[in-house]
Amino acid sequence: MSSKFDDIAPLYDHEVKQAIQDILVDPGFQHAVRYIMPDIDWDEFSAEMSSYKTKEEFQAKMIYPVISALGMKVSKSIRGVNWDKIDRSVQHLYLSNHRDIVLDAGLFNILRHEQDLATTEIAIGDNLLIHPWIDKLVRLNKSFIVRRGLSIKERLTASKHMSEYIHYCINEKGESVWIAQREGRAKNSDDRTQDSLLKMLALYPDDKPFLESLKELNLIPLSISYEYDPTDYLKAKEFQQKRDDPDFKKSQRDDLLNMEIGILGHKGNVVFRLCNCINPELEKITEPDKRLQPQLAAQIIDKEIHSNYEIFPCNYIAHDLLNKESRFADKYTNEQMNDFKAYIDKQIKKIDLDYVDYDFAWEKMLEMYSNTLKNYLLATQS
Repeated sequence: MSSKFDDIAPLYDHEVKQAIQDILVDPGFQHAVRYIMPDIDWDEFSAEMSSYKTKEEFQAKMIYPVISALGMKVSKSIRGVNWDKIDRSVQHLYLSNHRDIVLDAGLFNILRHEQDLATTEIAIGDNLLIHPWIDKLVRLNKSFIVRRGLSIKERLTASKHMSEYIHYCINEKGESVWIAQREGRAKNSDDRTQDSLLKMLALYPDDKPFLESLKELNLIPLSISYEYDPTDYLKAKEFQQKRDDPDFKKSQRDDLLNMEIGILGHKGNVVFRLCNCINPELEKITEPDKRLQPQLAAQIIDKEIHSNYEIFPCNYIAHDLLNKESRFADKYTNEQMNDFKAYIDKQIKKIDLDYVDYDFAWEKMLEMYSNTLKNYLLATQS
């Protein structure tokens, strides 16, 4: 690998053994492991970890079984669909909607591993690297770092660097890449690809126009559907906090709680559906105004993601409840309706504010679960 990317890239294999030793002695890592696996034999675990020599070995022998077991524990089922959309003769940039901070990429790579596909490199924001051991752990797991909170000048330099690295991964290093369609998750599940992300991806090479640069990445949208979002009540809470205090900002502790609940909370059924590579659609863009091209590319990606959602009974129920109608009554039973109402009520009761605006939280929760169906209908009927 070119050393110019050392500041953001995953670890080299020759760094793996030392990184593992550094992680094993960190009290924060020990606490996290014991939290997820309370019955673990630490000496046995340490010996196993210490035996790994490469990132691939670490992923196959440690990450795969842990994430697989966790996935089975927190979901009813996990499916990958449309594997035939992948051209295995090239590498791809997988751009997905963002539902869970950790598990979106984690579960996708588990599913790839089961299809005899190499795991992707993963884009992860440095705002999540709260402790040094987390930084080392994600780089062991083939993650590269997206710098956040920079000045405008710094951001442009970092974006060019990131763009060059992603192109290098796909076209020289021979690694596919996963990245979320936006910075942070859509709190109301109204998934939209940020134009700025696509502009960043096309900053390299300097001598190629936007559409040609984007085509080099063989971009495949990935549509992720979780039946239930265990952090839904945290999002409803944040909506109220921002309504009551426009200057409200989440704390580091809030981020950690979101990560923890997201990983360990129940998700129901989970579906990862691969969409069509967008290169043929990019070919059809004839708009000469370069300022509009990223918007048109984002619309192509969004339509692919929206039309490939898995629609669950709870989405139909939420849509009917929010709009006070029975348009989709044939898609669910009375029992499912009552169960979903009870679920929403139970989640709202978890909100730990001095005053919880119940009606407001109820409406926000229904929006989260109905927007998926709303966007699906718009994408498939147009």
